[in-house]
Amino acid sequence: MPMNFDSILGPHEKALNMQAYRARILGANLANSDTPGYKARDLDFKAAMSEAETAGSIRSLVTTSKMHIQPEGYAFGAELLYRRPLQPSLDGNTVETQVEMAEFSENAMRYLTSLRIVNGRFNKMLSALRGE
Repeated sequence: MPMNFDSILGPHEKALNMQAYRARILGANLANSDTPGYKARDLDFKAAMSEAETAGSIRSLVTTSKMHIQPEGYAFGAELLYRRPLQPSLDGNTVETQVEMAEFSENAMRYLTSLRIVNGRFNKMLSALRGE
């Protein structure tokens, strides 16, 4: 019986990829917290996951050449959104460090949870292969 990693990993592979991408977005927001005019961005994780699950796979634009430019503002089939600040800054920067840190921490916990689930599934496969 052939092994199908999609059935073994389920949605966790896609979740890991999206959470890693979201960590980069949130990290960029934190790095630019003092940059005048910088607009904080975020990925709607729930929308991206539901889009990936309904589509069956992570979708992107079809390109016929490696030279094609991918559009900005879309990741994993979901739109990259601008965050609305609770208290706008006078210089136009919409990064709120407390909000970004909280989102980054939550995203890191979700990433570790998905990683542990994937690790557990691979450990079960190894145990089955070894006959333990």
